[in-house]
Amino acid sequence: MTPTPVIPVAGAELPSPVVPRPAALLILARDGEEGLEVFMLQRTGKADFVPGANVFPGGGVDAADSEPGIAAFAGELNDATASAALGLPAGGLGYWVGAVRECFEEAGLLLAQRRDGDALDFAQPEVAARFAELRRALNAGRTTFAELCAAESLRLTLDRMVYFAHWITPVGMNRRYDTRFFVAPAPLGQLASHDEAETVDSVWIRPADALERHAQGSFSLVYATRETLQALSGFATVADLMAHARGVSGIAARMPRVGTGPKGRHVVGPRDACYAELGFIDPHGHGQALCQIVPGTAVRLAEGVWRLTAANPSYMTGPGTNTYLLGDAEGVTVIDPGPADPEHVRAILAHAPGPITQILVTHTHSDHSPAAALLKAQTGASVIGLPAPPGVQDQTFAPEYCPEDGDSIPTRAGTLQVLHTPGHASNHLCYLHPATRLLFSGDHIMQGSTVVINPPDGDMRTYLASLERLLAEDIGHIAPAHGFLMDDPQGVVRELIAHRLRREAVILRALQTDGPATTEALLPRVYAHISGPLKKVAARSLQAHLDKLEKDEKVSLQDGVWHATNAGTEGG
Repeated sequence: MTPTPVIPVAGAELPSPVVPRPAALLILARDGEEGLEVFMLQRTGKADFVPGANVFPGGGVDAADSEPGIAAFAGELNDATASAALGLPAGGLGYWVGAVRECFEEAGLLLAQRRDGDALDFAQPEVAARFAELRRALNAGRTTFAELCAAESLRLTLDRMVYFAHWITPVGMNRRYDTRFFVAPAPLGQLASHDEAETVDSVWIRPADALERHAQGSFSLVYATRETLQALSGFATVADLMAHARGVSGIAARMPRVGTGPKGRHVVGPRDACYAELGFIDPHGHGQALCQIVPGTAVRLAEGVWRLTAANPSYMTGPGTNTYLLGDAEGVTVIDPGPADPEHVRAILAHAPGPITQILVTHTHSDHSPAAALLKAQTGASVIGLPAPPGVQDQTFAPEYCPEDGDSIPTRAGTLQVLHTPGHASNHLCYLHPATRLLFSGDHIMQGSTVVINPPDGDMRTYLASLERLLAEDIGHIAPAHGFLMDDPQGVVRELIAHRLRREAVILRALQTDGPATTEALLPRVYAHISGPLKKVAARSLQAHLDKLEKDEKVSLQDGVWHATNAGTEGG
């Protein structure tokens, strides 16, 4: 049975994504009786964009928000400074002005004061009535924001605003915004209200309460708003929030993506495991790509490349072991056929688009290679990989060809480059597919967890060297044996190396500070957060670290007790 692609095939005629419109939101905060509160509006259910959602005041940045004349009302903030803060070459001031204008239109709150320095006191009935009329006129298009500022001799208090976040609407939506979020203390002496047109309700609410009501189903929130409220919930006072915001620099844009989950379309963010994969296989945002791994379901990753996950989930294998199929109707190469599970072998045969001619394995652990014999018995395919070392690994694995580092293996989907990457296992291989820049990483790199290094076959020093070598390869995405596709491969590799070195430093500090110790005594100091069955796994990784440190002459073992050496003391 030929696998059904979950999205249109690469190269098909697809509509270009909608270009996001510049937008700005203003998060106004105040100190309530029970902590920090923010002002939120509920959009009408008839709105074209996020109908019924609770949002912060804001909207699209108009061309008039960036006109040269508006700078006269901006105080000391100029376009060069505003643009630099947003990482833009020009036009940054328009975001600040647009946020203030939109907030006044939608909520009736205006970050401004008289040019003589006097505050706007809406407690005075005549002032409140005049600005209410100005708000109506602005919304109706009978006046402009610049005309309003000039008529009332205003200076916008943009210096009270601080850039806080940057969100972009997901690709694939009909209306998209490139939105800058600002925070500011709420202006005193002004009463907020919704406009009864675009917004139908409003509330001052603690961020944690908004999130709780959303979880209960009574307070609709879009993904970016929910994430922002989560960040805001960590501050007790407006002063704390503003102090933090003023200390942040280099704010990166974040764009959610849309996939298909158990209950239909599902929005995911950069921290979600499927995020990178959705961007790779569904760049136009059709939303049909799966955002969960379903054993037995073939997922088309690229032209001639599929993933099929075995039904062997566990704390060691995550959602299960991934088998990759490369090829077409003329022939298929299988990478990591998986455990000796007849059902998984049947699924491989069913989803292969053609006859299976090659079976490759990354290494001979029990969840990767045992199915090779079963699959070969039914297909006669050639088996490729390195034999198992003596011990508990898969001794049934019998390769007909043992590739060397740098070898090329032809497939119907393009050539694979062999990379010998020992460390997790001495016979571990990765396969790089230059046509897609996918690295089939086996267990050299896993998603969501670090790899177990289990001596004596596992070797930490060798593992780190194998990671380092990947930095010189042209890799676009990592296709791990456990989990979804991973992007930013260089960042992933560098963080894995840094994580291992941080753990190494913890071990050295423990020996230097608390004195010599056995491996058993070191375990709770180094892996204090680990419990249950993972303690045995952590103990093997600890041993691998100690073996490396001993080779580096930073620790020594004397009568079963580990000591920090002079080299370890100097380097730690």
